Amino acid sequence: MTGSHVGDLPVGRKFTVRRTVTEADVLRFAELTGDFDRLHVDAEYCRTTRYGKQIAHGALIIGYMSAASSKATEGFGRPVASLGFDRIRHLKPVFVGDTVTVTYEIAETDPPRERATARVAAVNQHGETIAVADHVLKLV
Repeated sequence: MTGSHVGDLPVGRKFTVRRTVTEADVLRFAELTGDFDRLHVDAEYCRTTRYGKQIAHGALIIGYMSAASSKATEGFGRPVASLGFDRIRHLKPVFVGDTVTVTYEIAETDPPRERATARVAAVNQHGETIAVADHVLKLV
């Protein structure tokens, strides 16, 4: 895409990314953020919980959403910055070994403010929605 105005980001433009969550991903994320909650990093402890296994950090899933944003706006012609994710909801836990597919779709544009909003949804390998959000973008 070689546009330079937010209106050149067409409503309906969609991009999908897919990743299988590994234990190494979760442990690296814990190291990067300092979030060593036992539900994320202690497999033995997790077996004693109602979930029965390790849960990926919700913020890791938001990171996958951010990656989808970068892919969806790649080659736009101007830098596109994130103004943030709104209405984030983690609907189901994501476990080590789950394959997460994030669909990122431009839902509306605001040319005078040079902004766009995307709807973002993440589903697991069973087709269950695990997280949703709105993402606000700004041309810089």
